[in-house]
Amino acid sequence: MIRKLLKWTGIVILSLVLLIAIVVASRQNLKFEAPYPDIKSTADSAIVAHGKEIAYGPAHCADCHYAGNADSVFKLGQEPALNGGRIFETPVGNFYVRNITSDPVTGIGRYTDGEIARVLRYGVRPNGTAVIDFMPFHNMSDEDLTAVISFLRSTKPVRNQVPDHSVTMMGRIVKAFMLKPVGPSEQVPKTIHRDSTAVYGRYLANSVANCVGCHTNRDMMTGAFIGEPFAGGLKFEEPGIPTLVSPNINPNTPGRIYGWSQIDFINRFRMGKLIPYSHMPWNSFKRMSDGDLKAIFNYLKSLPGSTAKAGTK
Repeated sequence: MIRKLLKWTGIVILSLVLLIAIVVASRQNLKFEAPYPDIKSTADSAIVAHGKEIAYGPAHCADCHYAGNADSVFKLGQEPALNGGRIFETPVGNFYVRNITSDPVTGIGRYTDGEIARVLRYGVRPNGTAVIDFMPFHNMSDEDLTAVISFLRSTKPVRNQVPDHSVTMMGRIVKAFMLKPVGPSEQVPKTIHRDSTAVYGRYLANSVANCVGCHTNRDMMTGAFIGEPFAGGLKFEEPGIPTLVSPNINPNTPGRIYGWSQIDFINRFRMGKLIPYSHMPWNSFKRMSDGDLKAIFNYLKSLPGSTAKAGTK
């Protein structure tokens, strides 16, 4: 009787495992609908220059889309090619950053402006599948998005075939049941006035520079925010590198920038990277104008006090 019970228990468990495996496999390439933003790139030199300033400055594209050490290239007074290949090792798999040069075979030259804009704003690839929400540009203004895509169109094409992502079984399950496109969280502006106000600082900190993405604790399995905004606590763990924890950058709470003046804030960025293994893209951020840094500081100063403890970075 016991032997028979164990046999049927084994059969049921095996059947369930097989059923789950089949369902997971069938949901690996789900297709999603999303609109194509009305974005048209241009060769206008002023717009291209603005896009370049965003891409190599607050948006810090080179820190992901360049496989080498972008900081070292910036220190030489040069600009890294955005030809991809960098690998992000996570609990759910290894993810390779795409080539976003204008190359028509391995880069973005094969896509329309609308397809590129849809990926950035809605997280949907040209083939309809969802991208992992690494990029924070869902609420970027039409004007800035046009400038960035115009700049990318102007880049020298670099032929670099980036490997496909490699996910674990847990990653396949996450992809099957949890990966969905992430779109704008609010009304996307056509344009936004660039000044030093907290309004513009909020835009930069949340929709361009992604300060909130690193300085807010999040679940590394799903990417969901689980901490107070800008209160730090996100762990950065890599083999051979000391674990770093993003600090609380709410200036109204005892933490990393508590008591700092606006000048203190700006001067720190001008110093660049001080901790060699810091994940902060200092040499991209130091390219930001004083006005942009003032805006971010003014926005952070407008935040309510936080109860979270500061980390280190």
